[in-house]
Amino acid sequence: MKLPETPPPPRRGFFSSFRSNFLTGLIVIAPIGITIWLLWTLAGWIDGWVLPLIPTRYNPAHLINLYTGFEVDIRGIGVVTFLIFTVVVGWLAKGLIGRSLIRWAESLVLSIPVIRSLYSGLKQIAETVLQQGQQNFDKACLIEYPRKGIWAIAFISTKARGEVQAKTADDVVAVFMPTTPNPTSGFLLFVPQKDVMVLNMPVEDAAKLIISAGLVYPNAEDPTKPPKALPDAAE
Repeated sequence: MKLPETPPPPRRGFFSSFRSNFLTGLIVIAPIGITIWLLWTLAGWIDGWVLPLIPTRYNPAHLINLYTGFEVDIRGIGVVTFLIFTVVVGWLAKGLIGRSLIRWAESLVLSIPVIRSLYSGLKQIAETVLQQGQQNFDKACLIEYPRKGIWAIAFISTKARGEVQAKTADDVVAVFMPTTPNPTSGFLLFVPQKDVMVLNMPVEDAAKLIISAGLVYPNAEDPTKPPKALPDAAE
């Protein structure tokens, strides 16, 4: 018995094909365009903050315009100037004279009541962020939050130390539970180590899962391949 032939799929119309191609191109262009725009905006913000602090005769933008004879607005001169200045200050701060000057300047700043509190807080924040900038989250994990039976993705930071560990009966670890879709905000939780379920997926894949609100799931079968979207719940 001859089986009936499967009818060919319907041809897509012009507008359907146009919309599909447009959305595909938008997916490719949008991340690149947004990244370039953010870098361009950040460079302009740094230029607007740094260049006015430099005397006109030493301003790189003024010198370039002076020698070329053209009023050229070169984006990023302030960024390069700031980087060079920061490197020079760091190099000087490592020497004996530099350390002495820094201690003298700090003692002068700390003698001013209102500025003292502001400077101490900003210095503590900067030291905490910059000195620990090389430390990343160890692993991704699952914790039961906000109640038993509901699981949330978190990142293991470190084992608890000091008074936090001394006041708890179990061995606890510090975990950061980010929010969706903005993973820069979240909660710092100290969870018993026995209640932490460590995941095999890399931290980067767990972050993608959080940012996409569960729509993009990492490919656990082959981590070298790009993440794949979850199937529709109705299927």
